[in-house]
Amino acid sequence: MAAWTRLVRVYQSVDHASEKNFRSLGLNTACFDVLARVRGREGMTQNELAEALLVTKGNISQLVTKLVGTGWLERRAEGRTQRLFLTVSGRAMADRALPEQEELLARSLQALSPSELQELIRLLRKWEKS
Repeated sequence: MAAWTRLVRVYQSVDHASEKNFRSLGLNTACFDVLARVRGREGMTQNELAEALLVTKGNISQLVTKLVGTGWLERRAEGRTQRLFLTVSGRAMADRALPEQEELLARSLQALSPSELQELIRLLRKWEKS
């Protein structure tokens, strides 16, 4: 119970700082996640995005519709499949938000040595697979 409680507290702290940063950019965590994933793999389908973000297809559909409305994302039909691509303004937002988020995460992890960070990653992977 102590490990789970500590993990939740760390997550909530980082999540709060992230949300504050995202709000300053006009984003939220869900929008950031979509922009970051699509930036990393342009042309992915909505189903692939839903699987990558561990959310339902319905949630992704609504979120993608919202991001299309902001002008940051576009759907391109390929047969019955909808492929996702960043627009020029979506790429600019992702290119701005990603380094800021990486810096925030680096600051939150600076208390760990490189070997401790690798050990944390190893332990979390082990926990995730159990």
